Amino acid sequence: MQAEIVIRALGALAQEHRLAAYRLLVQAGAEGMAAGGLSEALGLPASSMSFHLSQLSHAGLVTQRRQSRSIIYSADYAAISELMAYLTDNCCGGAACEPALTASMPVCA
Repeated sequence: MQAEIVIRALGALAQEHRLAAYRLLVQAGAEGMAAGGLSEALGLPASSMSFHLSQLSHAGLVTQRRQSRSIIYSADYAAISELMAYLTDNCCGGAACEPALTASMPVCA
């Protein structure tokens, strides 16, 4: 993964409303959520939600598809997996990691 892609993704998530929207999309699973539903859930105007979703999409963290008159957004699980792998690559300095103690994160021996 290239550093510029990582920086773009982390930059997109480094904002309260975008992070909250992304977390809702992760919880929604492959079904995703309509932009209006996200806007309502977060209490944001539709124009603001559109801006935030555009930023997440540009960063490659979400996908979108049209369903009738709505645009449905979904978390791109492959993209976030690559980002997490990049951030934790060689997390233990090449040493074996102990089994995870919490939330599937490795612990260095």
